[in-house]
Amino acid sequence: MRIEHRGDVAIVKLDAGKGNAMGPEMLVHLRELIAASAGSRAVVVTGTGKFFSAGLALPLLVDLDRDTMRGFMAMFEDIMLELLVLPVPTIAAINGHAIAGGCVLALQCGHRMMAEGNGKIGLSEVTLGIGLPPTVVETLRLRVPPASLFPIAQRGLLCSPHEALELGLVDEVVPADRVEELAIVKATELAILGHSGYAQIKAALLHPALEAIRARRAPETERWLDTWFSDDAQAMLRATVAKLGGQ
Repeated sequence: MRIEHRGDVAIVKLDAGKGNAMGPEMLVHLRELIAASAGSRAVVVTGTGKFFSAGLALPLLVDLDRDTMRGFMAMFEDIMLELLVLPVPTIAAINGHAIAGGCVLALQCGHRMMAEGNGKIGLSEVTLGIGLPPTVVETLRLRVPPASLFPIAQRGLLCSPHEALELGLVDEVVPADRVEELAIVKATELAILGHSGYAQIKAALLHPALEAIRARRAPETERWLDTWFSDDAQAMLRATVAKLGGQ
């Protein structure tokens, strides 16, 4: 996990071990890197290897009790919102798989560029019996057309890059060996907009979603926790963790 600077652009690089999965320690580092981007006029977020991020680190989370899981999810949502509301252009350079929480991370960026190839992106939570918290739902509403909400959120499709482009989940599909380079080029072009006027417009456009999140976050978090701790979800989560342990 590190941050690099190219002129006015900050590049946040995820390098947190297997699949860039998000556990408590990884999220703390991500928060530090987001804070360290302050002063830049555009921000790129990218991963390493075959993964942008495989999502939440299920082996670290599956045995948590409800109160501890509530705290973890509060931290996760807070950090996603910190990226969402950065007052400058943000670009996700999706170098590989962006699954579940990895897709959520990409959705916080205003422009999403995905590498050609075998990478998959999507919100697969429903296939594990898990719901979506309000931060995720409202961000998804911001980013994709209404017709795409059902296949992405309620079917939990894992999309190829071009399927994701058709659904509006990503904005561009680019050669895999140039995804970071082209994201930096795009960020450099957009950096001229990283001023107070851009910040005011972005904040105004985000305001309805942020208000909806604030209004619904507490009760919807409890409903989300109900899904996480349901018998069906626990069985599927533990089976998934067992499978991961065998890889």
